[in-house]
Amino acid sequence: MIRVTAFKWVPPFAQGSVRDLRVRWALEEAGLGYDDHLVGPEDQPTADYRALQPFGQVPTYRDGRVTMFESGAIVLHIAQTSPDLMPADEAGRALVTTWLFAAMNSVEPFVAPLADIDFFHPGEAWTVERRPQVEAELRRRLADLQAALDDRSWFANDRFSAADILMTCVLRDLRHTDILADFPALSAYVERAATRPAFRRALEDQLRAFRETEARHPELAAV
Repeated sequence: MIRVTAFKWVPPFAQGSVRDLRVRWALEEAGLGYDDHLVGPEDQPTADYRALQPFGQVPTYRDGRVTMFESGAIVLHIAQTSPDLMPADEAGRALVTTWLFAAMNSVEPFVAPLADIDFFHPGEAWTVERRPQVEAELRRRLADLQAALDDRSWFANDRFSAADILMTCVLRDLRHTDILADFPALSAYVERAATRPAFRRALEDQLRAFRETEARHPELAAV
């Protein structure tokens, strides 16, 4: 049985964004069952958990044959065994891999600083100057991304793939803003991906764990 580690609970702003969602979604699209092993702050610094994830983060992945960490690497691993996520031909596989890495290396580095400012440093003096610069840089990158998508539904040969899992999850981290509304093709792309049944199941599985933890610890609702 595949086992994926995930957090027992995170604050509301992070719910739906924790990176085990990417792995859950890939597994759902591939039709692979899995168990989630929930960890908390008490587990993250332990030697046993650091042996799985050197940085104490989530997710990790084990399937009896391999043990992995890093969500992008895990999604790529799952995709390589699933024709629903990765085409069989060499050119198609290369294109999916290219866009998968583009999501993590060419788009996410522009999204993450804005989320960091908005969620972890709101109202701090330095953000008054820095945030407009970060947003301007992000908008330039989104313009390039929208041009690359053009009139296609998906990024790799207009067929849903593992690349769209990573790209959609990255762009969803802007949902606390209205920035994507200025990029209608990207906004429609995210909405199209988020209506997929596999995504809905993955998201519900992640959120269920948080709800169950809150039910046992009502004080978390006030955080």
